[in-house]
Amino acid sequence: MQRKVILKKGKEYSIERFHPWIFSGAVQATEGELSDGCWVEVLNYKKKVLGRGHYQNGSIMVRMLSFDAEPTPDFWTTRVKSALKLRQSSAMPSASTNAFRVIHGEGDGLPGLIVDYYNGIAVMQAHSVGMHLDRMDIVEALKENLADLKAVYYKSQTTLPGKDRETLADEYLFGMSAVPHLIHENENKFFVDWEEGQKTGFFLDQRDNRKLLTHFVEGKNVLNTFCYSGGFSIYALCAKAALVHSVDSSEKAIDLTRKNIELNGFSAMDHTCFAEDVFQFMKDKQDQYDLIVLDPPAFAKHRDARHQAVKGYQRLNVEAMKIIKPGGIIFTFSCSQVVDKKLFYDTIVSAAIQAGRQIKVLHHLSQAPDHPVSIFHPEGEYLKGLVMYVE
Repeated sequence: MQRKVILKKGKEYSIERFHPWIFSGAVQATEGELSDGCWVEVLNYKKKVLGRGHYQNGSIMVRMLSFDAEPTPDFWTTRVKSALKLRQSSAMPSASTNAFRVIHGEGDGLPGLIVDYYNGIAVMQAHSVGMHLDRMDIVEALKENLADLKAVYYKSQTTLPGKDRETLADEYLFGMSAVPHLIHENENKFFVDWEEGQKTGFFLDQRDNRKLLTHFVEGKNVLNTFCYSGGFSIYALCAKAALVHSVDSSEKAIDLTRKNIELNGFSAMDHTCFAEDVFQFMKDKQDQYDLIVLDPPAFAKHRDARHQAVKGYQRLNVEAMKIIKPGGIIFTFSCSQVVDKKLFYDTIVSAAIQAGRQIKVLHHLSQAPDHPVSIFHPEGEYLKGLVMYVE
């Protein structure tokens, strides 16, 4: 390999501990003609080879793909096979669930790549130029490992760096499928629209948390905020909640929620949708709900926005704590990677003080196991959540 990245003295330690990111400040020199997305060999200051990865001119200069020998021709096939073996250990797919995450970036040793599977359809997102350039090799690896694969939809127009997305359009790289597309999750049914929907079309990371919700809702009045396609709402209805309200500012999200409610056999008698701002909706709802779900989009996508994000999480939780009935339950989440578990917890403590309510934490929540976190890359645990009892 002619393209090389040589690290400064002392900067090799994180790579020797298998952290997959090399920041630009750790690089002493480069050799060969480097271009965004190319494979490079990574060496320490003594020119010892540490591994190989995708190069990109930016804050994260190399995303490591191998910490040992040079990748073999079956590299992609082997990595996808390994990822599927992990999913099979937690019964993915199963008779009751046919949608799951196949590749979770650094958690599967493939930083910059996300692949979600929806009942025969793979939706792929590249978050690095290297994964974009290698996309057809990845498609072939998916075809080889997923026997019932009917199509691969490439949805990276919004996830690649700015200049690289200018001429890119989302498209099918293999096969084609009509949307919305039907999936099953824990025997509940959902339509998924990966072409027009958020992220890859559905939030698979909340699967286990949606299931946990069913233990709390029978006979209760439930408010699901930032509902998107109604995941928590449908679980609540199936678990015999007395009343469920779903709120989202997006009309498209509310339309999809309505479709999913009908798909599961419920009507407007059981459930009401509101296309409204969540903060405005909660203002005059004192003592109407026994359980509230707070699952907002990422309030911060980079460190510069972290302070404002914390203020947003605090305000949201204060409002929910103020209006919930005594003895109520709040499921609260943050999917902002730059807001870590401690900061999120401290923010909720601050909200409880401001709301003047006594709070007991019943559960600490994270993402489903098909979104694995490498022990060497703790940043991969992006989803944080708490189940709280409000006195």
